[in-house]
Amino acid sequence: MPVIRLDTFIEAPINVCFDLVRDVEMHTRTTAKMKEKAVDGVTKGLLKEGDTVTWEAIHFGIKQRLTAKVVKMEAPYKFTDVMVKGAFHSFTHTHEFLEHGQGTIMKDTFEYKSPFGIIGKMADKMFLEKYMQQFIIERANELKKIAEEIQ
Repeated sequence: MPVIRLDTFIEAPINVCFDLVRDVEMHTRTTAKMKEKAVDGVTKGLLKEGDTVTWEAIHFGIKQRLTAKVVKMEAPYKFTDVMVKGAFHSFTHTHEFLEHGQGTIMKDTFEYKSPFGIIGKMADKMFLEKYMQQFIIERANELKKIAEEIQ
């Protein structure tokens, strides 16, 4: 099962970073490249524990839908969402926030399992893991830019 880890230092308070990451409209803004938008469940505002959201996006030229549920939240330090329906066999995305000097370290841990057994594992090695890593990096960079602008 691939695990993607990313640490991003953001020159903004922990509360600002935590709220930006769980803001549905901000997610849409930071994933505009994939035309990602919330189409069901919580479609506006801040996600909280127990909420579900269905995202629609274009990945690999194909329109896809994925429903995630926030299963754990410890504001403003951590929350975890898991896929309940979508293209992956499964995924868990843990978002952690640590105060560090005059800013915050945002830690993403994304664990996923591809569908289709050995074919899915081959896809991971050939392109999917790199694609998902780049997706997480680009989103983190956009969040960093926005958080630092509003400070």
